Amino acid sequence: MSDPTKPDRKPGDVETTGHSWDGIEEFNNPMPRWWVMVFYVCIIWAAGYSIFYPAWPLINGATPGVLGWSTRGDVKAEMQSWTNQNKAIQAKLVATDLGQIKNDPALSQYATNAGAAVFRTWCAQCHGSGAQGNKGFPNLLDDDWLWGGTLKDIAFTVTHGVRNTDDSEARYSQMPAFGRDGILTQPQIAQVVQYVMSLTNAATDPKAVEAGKTIFADNCAACHGAGGKGDRAMGAPNLTDAIWLYGGDRKTLTETVTNARFGVMPAWGKRLSEADIRAVTYYVHSLGGGE
Repeated sequence: MSDPTKPDRKPGDVETTGHSWDGIEEFNNPMPRWWVMVFYVCIIWAAGYSIFYPAWPLINGATPGVLGWSTRGDVKAEMQSWTNQNKAIQAKLVATDLGQIKNDPALSQYATNAGAAVFRTWCAQCHGSGAQGNKGFPNLLDDDWLWGGTLKDIAFTVTHGVRNTDDSEARYSQMPAFGRDGILTQPQIAQVVQYVMSLTNAATDPKAVEAGKTIFADNCAACHGAGGKGDRAMGAPNLTDAIWLYGGDRKTLTETVTNARFGVMPAWGKRLSEADIRAVTYYVHSLGGGE
């Protein structure tokens, strides 16, 4: 007697897989021939690809493949191609006096475009994409320059950097930590801060201003000048123009006087070519703040 849970089978019916779910069986139909052929072709293609092209990961990199091709190699070759095309104008940029670049329209355009590319790659992280600066990183659009804003000054700063340990010619200045090192007491720091704020008409305690003026003359004027206008040769900022690198409010100034600041800029002369340094110098100078 036949099993009522199983469907009737006729001669020539496709065999089943032997699995049954609530009386439902699965036919053991073969995969379509076209699908099987495509599957095998893909396997052969993958094997061939792994032989001819980079494929298997190694500890460092991957198997190079018989052809030795790579997208990285293509990019490198493309970059080298552009470098070769720019060799002549880069040599001209290096040979031309910075002050004379503007007199050559083609050279000026190249220096501006190349300098902008260098700036966006290496400088924008600190100075901002538009060179507007950030807290602790100078605004390159205004006329306030710690070490000067001429082409020559900018080129030197870019080449050697500021307060880094990589270049013996780096721009260097160091403000004493008047509070941390015990040079001034907290009341004295509060008074000199009021005096500094008075230079931009922001002071709130006239009596403290008078006391702070004497403290300033004794401790700060040697670098910032008697009137607080700064000294570019020493990297001492002008305190009378309301342009502040870290901030000019009472709390920020108190922190600056107490613990001092020590911003660092890399020596790009050790990383960039002379042509790149001259290009970014020209670009920064052309932004409007250069002198």
